[in-house]
Amino acid sequence: MPVTFDPDHLRESLRPLVDAQALSAEARVYQRFYGLDLATRKEPVVSRLGRFDIDGFEVVSQVWWPAQPVASLFLFHGFYDHMGLYRSVVEWGLDQGFVVIACDLPGHGLSSGERASIDDFAVYQQVVNGLFEQADALQLPKPWHLFGQSTGGAIVVDHLLHHGPDSPAQGQTFLLSPLVRPRAWGWSQLSYYLLKPFVKGIARRFSDNSNDPAFRPFLEADPLQPRQLPTAWVGALGRWIKRIEAAPRSTRRPLIVQGEEDMTVDWQHNLQVLSGKFDQPQILMVPRGRHHLANELPEIREQYFKFLTGHLK
Repeated sequence: MPVTFDPDHLRESLRPLVDAQALSAEARVYQRFYGLDLATRKEPVVSRLGRFDIDGFEVVSQVWWPAQPVASLFLFHGFYDHMGLYRSVVEWGLDQGFVVIACDLPGHGLSSGERASIDDFAVYQQVVNGLFEQADALQLPKPWHLFGQSTGGAIVVDHLLHHGPDSPAQGQTFLLSPLVRPRAWGWSQLSYYLLKPFVKGIARRFSDNSNDPAFRPFLEADPLQPRQLPTAWVGALGRWIKRIEAAPRSTRRPLIVQGEEDMTVDWQHNLQVLSGKFDQPQILMVPRGRHHLANELPEIREQYFKFLTGHLK
């Protein structure tokens, strides 16, 4: 998989989404590379690529419009991920008549920042607000729905627990493999405190987090994949977990999809926490599902997308 675009050059060439900047040749190459041009759809889709600034980061955002939009979907990706891995979610959202808007988190994908690192999860909440501002400027149709996978789910959960009543996103909430605590968190904390004085990060180990045999090779060759686990991110996660555990209960009712073969997050613990924090969340357990549900086999995706569609307001 050759690198066919320069992430830094592409990011620096972008203006805010509201400027309706025409896609450059490099932007079109990027979209084709990840299938985000959605070239196989029967109806043409209008898309834009743009940039906004948050807390010293240049955050790259993207939006897709269906022919007759009825609502909007805010998509937040997982740790190590970027928008390019979520074509299946974008397609599903468009099929529902949603405008889909997303961004690469700081340190991920096309956005600036040390790769996969963050000093404080509060920055992610600033990104959420920044994406809301982009949507306001674009006058995206309401209701606004939220969609997050893994760390993206953690970001959505944080937003709802602390800003749910006054959030502009009063539509439905969709969570895939939401992160509260990763698997073997006790060992991760011990490793963090032992390693923090000596190293800034450790080499990333790719795992088979999807039943699709093509997904791991794609990740390993993906030019936008971080290659280290930064100790700063682990420390920020530890502080965030305490914030979530102390958060007030919410009256929101998210839809949660969790794979029973997920070896990335401590999903038994996480579902217990989320069930206590939200008002009767609807949970779909997927027996064969691994962690990266957005890139699972088509039959697994079909199962949970049917569940999500059936619960739309």
